[in-house]
Amino acid sequence: MHKHPHAKMLVLPVLVLLLVVGIGSFLAALVAEQSWAPWAWLGLGVVGVVLVVWLTVIPVVRWRATHFVVTTRRVLVREGVLSRQGIDIPMSRINSVQFRHTALERLLGCGTLVIESASEEPLEFTDVPGVEKVHALLYQEVADEE
Repeated sequence: MHKHPHAKMLVLPVLVLLLVVGIGSFLAALVAEQSWAPWAWLGLGVVGVVLVVWLTVIPVVRWRATHFVVTTRRVLVREGVLSRQGIDIPMSRINSVQFRHTALERLLGCGTLVIESASEEPLEFTDVPGVEKVHALLYQEVADEE
């Protein structure tokens, strides 16, 4: 099973994109009759591009570069674009698997997966899509290991 975080993480970046385009278009129309309009449009374009890259493109690329993988032998999580980090948990080290989700997360079909392994603290993975199915699969794999 290979998943990215739930798409709910993309709602805010998409809203930012729509707001930046809408407000930028409105402001560009306001200054259209001014003699300095080309300079204002250039400034609006630069500010708009910076905001879209910072608040939309980077979060989308970060979402796309985050992977949650369950195999028959281990659970892998990989995050990062330029600098990567990850964690591998062998199935034989997993002691228990839990999930939780709020009412909104239930409607969206995602939640938090908690894996207790031989490490000191349980590992929590948020925004896992289909968290109940992932939980059931992991529980089955852990039970088969024993």
